[in-house]
Amino acid sequence: MIATRLKLRDFRSYASADIELGEGLTVVYGRNGAGKTNLLEALYFGCTGRSCRTSNEREVVRFGAGVARVEVDLRDEDDQRHTLTVGFAPGDAKRLQADGAAVDRIDVLSRPLICVFLPDRLELVKGPPALRRSHIDQVIAATWPARAATRKAYGRALAQRNALLARVRHGGASAGSLPAWDAELARHAIALRDDRAAAVALLAPRFGPIAQALGLGDAGELRYKPRSRAADAAQLAIELAEHTASDLERGFTGHGPHRDDIALLRGGRELRTYGSQGEQRLGLLALLLAERETLAATRSAVPLMLLDDVMSELDPERRAMLAGMLGDGGQSIITTTDLAHVPGAGDARVVRLRVQDGEAVRDVVAV
Repeated sequence: MIATRLKLRDFRSYASADIELGEGLTVVYGRNGAGKTNLLEALYFGCTGRSCRTSNEREVVRFGAGVARVEVDLRDEDDQRHTLTVGFAPGDAKRLQADGAAVDRIDVLSRPLICVFLPDRLELVKGPPALRRSHIDQVIAATWPARAATRKAYGRALAQRNALLARVRHGGASAGSLPAWDAELARHAIALRDDRAAAVALLAPRFGPIAQALGLGDAGELRYKPRSRAADAAQLAIELAEHTASDLERGFTGHGPHRDDIALLRGGRELRTYGSQGEQRLGLLALLLAERETLAATRSAVPLMLLDDVMSELDPERRAMLAGMLGDGGQSIITTTDLAHVPGAGDARVVRLRVQDGEAVRDVVAV
């Protein structure tokens, strides 16, 4: 599925914009602070119904405006046209539409798969494990949409067990009811752990070679680090029972896949702790490109790549290599302050958008 057009109203720095996107590569260029990243965020917002930059979505509404609106036109593999619309006003419910009909959420099957590189997303590499768990769960949902329910089921069971722990701790319930919830939580936990292990097993063989090609080194590795080594739900239920005393002391469940981690390594050492910022950037980029290859193979659909300022810290050889990877197929949008940093930006097939003074103008002049 291809995003063909992006329309904005009162989103971030844009009062309005109406932009045609290229089917292959679109290069958005302009000075720092011109609003290039805002366009990537708007496209993500319109395709998913959420921001890729902030959890406080009040920030997406242009200063002085009351409502932000994003509309994305799409074309699917059967050449059918579709439109996704997201309207957001602070303090009001978000309004989502697919082909003019109101929906509760934008389903992953009705939009392009998307991989996003933003400098701010380095937290995915160097931040807390919760970010990496959430990310791998999104990969699972994109790879096997039916399995997205596993994480939700685990979350519900975990909330129920935690609520019971709190009641037991305060004398409002008996600890004798905990084993039933241990068994229920363990059942969903094993399913979630197995899904994550399967996703990492798909990504890992691609991550290493891509990391090496980008210059991270020849020992790039992606590893799943589950908290439990239980072979099945029965064994995990036993482990949960063994942690009951400490759980009651804390008031919450301290064991299970909500404590797992996914590690990005170079030479056997985690980039989170031992990697430089440049190495962490390369690790993040390699992870996203590995996801792109994996989703292309498993879903027969190359994800839309949104790449913000990705070329600035790559040498010319790595820039050319990345451009070659992106040129293999699929749709990509890259921001840059300098067109010379994007190999092939002068090609007639490339769409170039010059951003300045709150406007994005298609560049029809040869570079």
